[in-house]
Amino acid sequence: MAARRVPGVRLVQKVSSTPMFARIAPHLIPALDRVVHRLTRGKVLLSAQMLPGIILTVRGARSGVERRTPLACMPEESGGAGTTQSADPVSWILIGSNFGRQDHPAWTANLRAHPDAEISWKGEDIAVTAHLLDGEERDAAWKAAVAFWPPYVTYQERVDREIRLFRIVRR
Repeated sequence: MAARRVPGVRLVQKVSSTPMFARIAPHLIPALDRVVHRLTRGKVLLSAQMLPGIILTVRGARSGVERRTPLACMPEESGGAGTTQSADPVSWILIGSNFGRQDHPAWTANLRAHPDAEISWKGEDIAVTAHLLDGEERDAAWKAAVAFWPPYVTYQERVDREIRLFRIVRR
């Protein structure tokens, strides 16, 4: 399923594919999301106006300190790569695109080290377990992800690393 049809979505997709966006967005978008999420008691993420979003809480890989990171996600209805806009998904795909920057985002190392985490999804705190996808499972999820948000293709073309994909499921 493609991203929700929101006025201006094609413009946002085009802008989000630019190198300038990759330099600015990682500093601006998460900060705004954290503030709005806190002010609305977990009910609103600004970035979720274009893509579904969560707040991931996971222990740091080295520090062990809990880290809260706003992330776009792709909800799944049945544990496969078929996405949904359901209010109660079975699982979510997290895409470690880092806005098309060279390094893997820190949250992906944290999930690899500590796969048991928590998400805030539409104001509900949910205990989850993460699984790093590879092989055919990753290929199917990647295909669904680029159909869902086409700028992921540009992000992958821009980097030398394979973008990490995780499936998170309720514990």
